[in-house]
Amino acid sequence: MGFRFRRSIKILPGIRLNVGKRGVSTSIGVRGAHVTFGKTGKRTTVGVPGSGLSYTHLEKPQPDAENDPPALSDVPKGSAWRGWLWIALMILVVAGLLLRNMR
Repeated sequence: MGFRFRRSIKILPGIRLNVGKRGVSTSIGVRGAHVTFGKTGKRTTVGVPGSGLSYTHLEKPQPDAENDPPALSDVPKGSAWRGWLWIALMILVVAGLLLRNMR
């Protein structure tokens, strides 16, 4: 068993700076749903708070073959819905924060 180190620092509501033995990352989101950006890629985690159930997806950065934008035929099918899902999630997070501040 190896030595482990991890420290999480709250910067703003919903934004954390994570410092560990192997590097630094940033997490954006709320309890139960957040996105973490680090050197290994973008990690998306969605879970049911308090239950121990969660789903995590890691998108590793792709090496750039060229600096040209991809053609429409090169875009993977099914990836557009994820973008809309994240937009909807961020709208819900912002709405929740605004409602919480109004109380």
